[in-house]
Amino acid sequence: MAQSHACCTVPPVVSKGYKEKGEWITIDGMKTYRTGPSDAKSALLVIYDIFGFFPQTLQGADILAHSDKEHQYQVYMPDFFEGKPVPIDWYPPDTKEKGEKLGEFFSTTGAPPKTVARVPKVVDEIATKYSSIKEWGVVGFCWGGKVVNLSSQSGTKFKAAAACHPAMVDPSDAPGVTIPYCMIPSKDEDKDAVKKWQEGIKTKNTVTWFDDQVHGFMAARGDLSDEHVKKQYEKAYGILLDFFHENM
Repeated sequence: MAQSHACCTVPPVVSKGYKEKGEWITIDGMKTYRTGPSDAKSALLVIYDIFGFFPQTLQGADILAHSDKEHQYQVYMPDFFEGKPVPIDWYPPDTKEKGEKLGEFFSTTGAPPKTVARVPKVVDEIATKYSSIKEWGVVGFCWGGKVVNLSSQSGTKFKAAAACHPAMVDPSDAPGVTIPYCMIPSKDEDKDAVKKWQEGIKTKNTVTWFDDQVHGFMAARGDLSDEHVKKQYEKAYGILLDFFHENM
């Protein structure tokens, strides 16, 4: 696990009714959440889960932007689904209809290669508008974790990457990763796939399991009214902050 830094202190987590601290802008034609100091030299691209802009995910972006007093970040979260995220009641896909709808989503709006191809353009446009940015990191949740893995290969624009309870972990993606990488799996991830992925990655990396948390606990599916989930959410964001502090 990454070293804990005294400068990285996660603020009290809001259980319900979170009001985001940032602003909404347009990047590459997409509604984009922007938070953090406008003069910060480091930036993070956040790739949400299939449920889009949820309060838990927006709160996470604000935590990343403001919690490390020595190393603050501009944080950007684009709406890659362009207003058409998955309704949260489709998950878990416990009926044939839900499974079919999710399958269609992953092959169309949520096809990872579609977003992977768009990421460099998004980063370039943000960098043009906000010239103070000198370096980039990337964070992905669930579905976004797959996009992060594929966006961390040769030629990447990112200096460090993190995937939280990542979906579609594929060991064959690991050898191509060229930057430091942090993975935070939940109890619902495939342990064998994650083990083989970590065996295959050649860069500096850390994998920290949250064996008592569900897939999505750091994003839309995190029940922050549950005190234990709330503490684990806070702990996991602390791990992210420490990782980016050390690698950016």
